[in-house]
Amino acid sequence: MERTESQACYLPEGSLLDTPENAAGLSSEAALRTAMQTGQRLEARVRICDGGHNLHVELPCMRGLIPRAEGAMGIPEGTTRDIALISRVNKPVCFSVMRIEQGADGLPVAVLSRRAQQEHCRDSYISRLRPGDVIPARVTHLAPFGCFVDIGCGVPSLIPIDAISVSRISHPADRFRVGQMIRAAVKGFENGRVLLTHKELLGTWQENAACFTAGETVAGIVRSVEDYGIFIELAPNLAGLADLRSDIRPGQRASVYIKSIVAERMKIKLAIVDVFDEACPPPPLHYFFTGDHMDEWVYTPPHAKRRIATEFGTAVSAHLS
Repeated sequence: MERTESQACYLPEGSLLDTPENAAGLSSEAALRTAMQTGQRLEARVRICDGGHNLHVELPCMRGLIPRAEGAMGIPEGTTRDIALISRVNKPVCFSVMRIEQGADGLPVAVLSRRAQQEHCRDSYISRLRPGDVIPARVTHLAPFGCFVDIGCGVPSLIPIDAISVSRISHPADRFRVGQMIRAAVKGFENGRVLLTHKELLGTWQENAACFTAGETVAGIVRSVEDYGIFIELAPNLAGLADLRSDIRPGQRASVYIKSIVAERMKIKLAIVDVFDEACPPPPLHYFFTGDHMDEWVYTPPHAKRRIATEFGTAVSAHLS
């Protein structure tokens, strides 16, 4: 499926904010009128959400107003809560120019619609997505149960915490930061919403294990302490097991010596060299899969006793454990 043109038109909000084309479209009343005629997507930053939940947008040539009903899809119907508008203050939004009218003070006001751009995005881009499509997304909010993202024009979706990576994390903030551009795979659809997953893009066990060699001492993160050992993440989709120690807890940084890598058992045996507490931002993500679509992802090696896979054709995913 060709999606390059659609993705360029319907990127997450903020993608066009600092572009020359956007600056030109906002530069004057004449430019805004041209944008109104062509339906051009423009972006600007919200400065105020007033008591009526109308959004006041910062424009260089005049005041901009997004009436409440035009603030997001679902607001007129009541399926989207007003927090979706309040939370846009000080953030960029996309919009179409509906009209330019005279305000009570006699000055011109550009009346804008964010909802119109979201509807265009839904009809021309999101409705064409299929399970297995890989799309860009921007992280908008992190909650204990998952990561909310903008998949185009402010249209929201969710990556559940167990779909972020194979290595289990305590909170999405262990992997993402707000505002980060990421990639995600479409897992399916439910009640008109796109269901996303992320772990499939971070590589198989073999791909990740190939980045390490027995005898190396490498960096890791303590993810869990079990009765039989300590799981230490070497990469988002790869963890090894070290012997128990009483002074270690999840979230700590670690230096570990790789004792052995046993591919046929998917086992990496580690020895802890050092552990320490340090607040660090999530490390940069490395995507092993860089294409636009995958039909299947098999995490386990061919010779493994169990098969851990996601079959996108049927939108069914095996549990990773």
